[in-house]
Amino acid sequence: QVPLVEVGGGAVQASGSLRLSCTASQDTSSTEYMAWFRQVLGTELEGVASIDPYGNTDYADSAKGRFTIFKDRMKNILYLQMNSVVPEDTAMYYCAAARSVSREGRLRASQYQYWGQGTQVDVSS
Repeated sequence: QVPLVEVGGGAVQASGSLRLSCTASQDTSSTEYMAWFRQVLGTELEGVASIDPYGNTDYADSAKGRFTIFKDRMKNILYLQMNSVVPEDTAMYYCAAARSVSREGRLRASQYQYWGQGTQVDVSS
């Protein structure tokens, strides 16, 4: 198991900003590929953003231009900067990690072996 701990969720008004962070263990080989997913109760996990060991990023269309994923590799902490949030961003946000992920699967939940417990984001209009 690779412990992943998310913090930073909470309540925010529409058009506001929020930064999520995910602290991973120092087993960096298991956290080469990392991503943020979100889930609304009763729906499937949705890939939001991913980052690979080379810094390449992928974003869901809903996140492009508003969210930024980045990683502090020295501390092995993953971040998701959320700007211009809208009520549709309300969800439980999960951090995920894997040793290896296919190029096509960067935003697919099935590609990731390690998951955090989630942090809730609530956006009010």
